[in-house]
Amino acid sequence: MALCLSGGGYRAMLFHVGALMRLNQMGLLRTVVRVSSVSGGSIAAAMLGLIWKKLEFDTNSNAGNLYKLLVEPVRRLAGTTIDAGCILKGIFIPFKSTPDEITAAYRESLFGKATLQDLPSDTEGPRFVINATNVQTKVLWRFSKPYMGDYRVGLIRNPKLELAVAVGASSGFPPFLSPVQLTLNPANFDPATKGDLQIEPYTSTAVLTDGGVYDNLGLETAWKSYETILVGDGSGVADDEPKPKRDWLQHVYRVLTLLDDQVVSLRKRQVIASYQMGLRKGSYWGIRTDIKNYQLADALDCPHDRTLVLANTPTRLKKLDDTLQERLINWGFAACDAAIRKHVRGDLQKPPGFPYPRSGV
Repeated sequence: MALCLSGGGYRAMLFHVGALMRLNQMGLLRTVVRVSSVSGGSIAAAMLGLIWKKLEFDTNSNAGNLYKLLVEPVRRLAGTTIDAGCILKGIFIPFKSTPDEITAAYRESLFGKATLQDLPSDTEGPRFVINATNVQTKVLWRFSKPYMGDYRVGLIRNPKLELAVAVGASSGFPPFLSPVQLTLNPANFDPATKGDLQIEPYTSTAVLTDGGVYDNLGLETAWKSYETILVGDGSGVADDEPKPKRDWLQHVYRVLTLLDDQVVSLRKRQVIASYQMGLRKGSYWGIRTDIKNYQLADALDCPHDRTLVLANTPTRLKKLDDTLQERLINWGFAACDAAIRKHVRGDLQKPPGFPYPRSGV
């Protein structure tokens, strides 16, 4: 079974944390063998991968220390703003770039000097795949413990790249947080994985941007290999804009947002159609979903007008107050619960309540 986690800044990161908490509570998290993520989803996924070998699963496959090892550090990050300061440093301080500053913030807040080799092996836990988009080759660049690279340039085996760098590349939404540039050694590429572009400069430098530019649901690296696929979608939707900005910077940003919308819409249709046609098993839960659509008699109470407010949280790496954090986590928990109990495990019981009952959604 594969789990795909979308992009969407801190909003998606916390929405996914709620889903991970419910999957853990249901005993399903331990059964996942592939976690594929992009952008904001990669922050949560990479942290889960980093702490996986420390999780203490009981006889019901429930890790009692997930909250301490995953939820607490991710919430601390969500309580700090990193995008604005990093952008300003990249603009005004010589010899600094915004992507490098974002990577430094991830390093300081979550990952330290951990590398891709600190993720679990396939015998220790799921294969974690952190996805970025290769601007040069136009395809997904994958970061994982066994390899990094893409099918056109080829693969570098057992990369020792820092997790913070991989997540920085995956979450580097253009134009402000992108591109991330990796300096590579051409000799490190496995010649057995040679693609049509295993030549310089592709093998000496990789220029990467947000994984969501290519696939904002993180489907690509799981779709062809797994029959059961769970998809958590915390991505945003562009608002209508009756008077679009005409200056080049804001106009470009608006167009990029529209393109991102279409990438998500196409991937979502692919997922839902495959479930309906019986081509895949699994379930999809989205931050904009009306929980009533699951037609589950005992779903947690999540009024659609309130969850839409959460869905409209800006796609930023900007500080969120404690109550908003808890509401986003609660909503991810409830949406995942409804989707799983409706479409995957109808035998499971309703949870006793939200992780943060006082906050609701």
